[in-house]
Amino acid sequence: MSQGFSIELYFDPALENQVLKAWNVLARRQISTQLIEIESRPHITLFSSPSLDPAKLESVVKSFASKQEPIALSFSSIGTFPNEKNVLFLAPAPTMALLHFQAQLCEAVKKEGIEIGEEFKADAWIPYCPVAQEVPKTRMAEAFCVLRELKLPVSGYAMDIGLVEFSPVREHFSFGLGNTLEA
Repeated sequence: MSQGFSIELYFDPALENQVLKAWNVLARRQISTQLIEIESRPHITLFSSPSLDPAKLESVVKSFASKQEPIALSFSSIGTFPNEKNVLFLAPAPTMALLHFQAQLCEAVKKEGIEIGEEFKADAWIPYCPVAQEVPKTRMAEAFCVLRELKLPVSGYAMDIGLVEFSPVREHFSFGLGNTLEA
């Protein structure tokens, strides 16, 4: 049964591999394998909803993506949220290009009559790329130490945007930025 849907921003292969390296190090140390197990892909979540009709969004996302250009990203810090999900993430520098991109996407989604949750509104959205979920509290410090060994910042480009259903993750569609062809 579906837990929800997300519109995700995907990276160029080199940046994606840098994030996968972090996932794999944490998995080898048996700290967290959750993202690998649910068959996720390195990403930044731009929007999420417990329920929506993917067919209703496909043309909106395709049109939106075709008018955008790849976005430069630089993951320069490591973070977590103060909740029970015990997520560790890489945080990109919150550039105007990234913030504007996400705000424009949410406006396009909103025009389709889909409600935008508080955490995805322009003045509240926190961009992040998850590298571990459900990290045991007793291993959080160790996980941070492992991630600190990464050579930050890691930089690259956001190249694609897609809609997924979770969990496990199943992609409904994705489109390259600035491209009218399917990714």
